[in-house]
Amino acid sequence: MTASLDYPVYDADHHYYEPPEAFLRHLPKQFSRDFQYVQINGRTKLAVAGQISDYIPNPTFEVVADVGSHEGWYRGDNPEGLSLREYGGKPVPTRAEFHSGPAHLAMMDREGLHAAILLPTLASVVEERLAHKPETMQALFHSLNLWVAEEYGFGNGRQFPTGAINLSDVDAACKELDFLIEAGARSVLIRPAPVAGLKGSRSHAFKEFDPFWKRIEDSGIFVIHHVSDSGYDRIYRWWTEGGQGEFRPFEKDPFNEILDWMGRAISDTLAALLCHGVFDRFPGVRIAVLECGSSWLEPLMKRIEHTYHKMPQAFARDPIENFREHVFIAPFYEDPVEKVIDLIGANRVLFGSDWPHPEGLKKPLNFLDDIATVSDADKKLIMHSNLKGLLEGARD
Repeated sequence: MTASLDYPVYDADHHYYEPPEAFLRHLPKQFSRDFQYVQINGRTKLAVAGQISDYIPNPTFEVVADVGSHEGWYRGDNPEGLSLREYGGKPVPTRAEFHSGPAHLAMMDREGLHAAILLPTLASVVEERLAHKPETMQALFHSLNLWVAEEYGFGNGRQFPTGAINLSDVDAACKELDFLIEAGARSVLIRPAPVAGLKGSRSHAFKEFDPFWKRIEDSGIFVIHHVSDSGYDRIYRWWTEGGQGEFRPFEKDPFNEILDWMGRAISDTLAALLCHGVFDRFPGVRIAVLECGSSWLEPLMKRIEHTYHKMPQAFARDPIENFREHVFIAPFYEDPVEKVIDLIGANRVLFGSDWPHPEGLKKPLNFLDDIATVSDADKKLIMHSNLKGLLEGARD
């Protein structure tokens, strides 16, 4: 598939499955009770802040759904009406390439990939369940970042793990960011959600976070907003469960899908950055939106444009132009990529395979089939130049 490509492929969305030591190896003892692997009826479960979580049913990842096994389901090819679990088939044993740097690099060679961003999987459980314990969140993310530095390294020219940061305490966030910059990270992962705090939540684009954004701009690295447990599933549980329970992403419900917990979270997050002035105060900031799809993009841009016409005095400049300058998006394989190109330009579209997750592509370069009608010049931007530029700190 790469025979016709005269450039190396850059994949914006790879994952590792965290073994317990990813969080526990460097976690200070005083936080150990807030994040425990416990035995329940012969199965290992995760207890967060003393509560058993079913967010990830098998938090040790000893067995997982096979790579790309949900692809047909997400493409809408489910004539038998199978549940997501049924569609994925029998779980498979974990493989070294799911959690080992050298093995993952060998997989990239086999699949014809030159470079990839690596993101955590289980880490998305942390912030929604520990909002009342900011020091624990920061300790868990620092422990994870130390493990990543040891097992992968932050940038060997081909593998580019992102560093996880929680913003509840801006001074602590800046300290973690300084550590990651020194370690060689080229991106940082920020949950697409309001920042939790003991006094309530608030926008990550408020001026109190300017020291963080200033460091981001000065360093030339970029921020990733990747789908997570952003808390928006509460809307579904508000309607159906009296607001109780927790988000269980593998238990699909048509009402919850239509409510669009994913699109609402990323739309609100980007709107906050735009309306609360981060892009105006820090024009060098760049945002990569990963594994959030793009079906939310056109409605959001229409709302932005309409609001601008009603309240032009509220914006320092045209917000649509501002958005297009600062935001990069990786569409899902089932999304019409041509529409995304029309809305924000081919120079802001990224290729992300979501390997090795079941909802991702079994063969990453099969994405070329989904952009077959895109011009060769735009394909090169999507498959190579855009992410390469982000990783190199390009500002155009």
